Amino acid sequence: MEKKIKVLIIDDEEDFTFFVKLNLEQTGRFEVLVANEGEKGIKLARENLPAVILLDVLMPFLPGPEVARRILDDPRTSKIPIIFLTAIVDRKDLGGSSVREVGGRHFLAKPVTTEDLIAAIENVIKD
Repeated sequence: MEKKIKVLIIDDEEDFTFFVKLNLEQTGRFEVLVANEGEKGIKLARENLPAVILLDVLMPFLPGPEVARRILDDPRTSKIPIIFLTAIVDRKDLGGSSVREVGGRHFLAKPVTTEDLIAAIENVIKD
């Protein structure tokens, strides 16, 4: 049996994380961890060392860019690729694509299809 890809979702929208987790796990290819707040996400990243982190940009208390900074500043987690998820931009803003690299960071526009999410995950973990 092929080893599952461990994905950590850090997003304050509980319904969104529930459905993303459900859809990814139903493929049989992913193990998904969820944190609905930044501090918990940082802790889960350190404890579980996921292959990739899906990180919301706008969250209360600790915004996504600060969560990313703390994860990238920690030697244990600094190599984990991060895909920012955001409703701030849409496909049109990303040049018609659902995922785009901006300033060395990957951005994925919400809402996102499971197929686009899987493609983005596969793209960043192969780098």
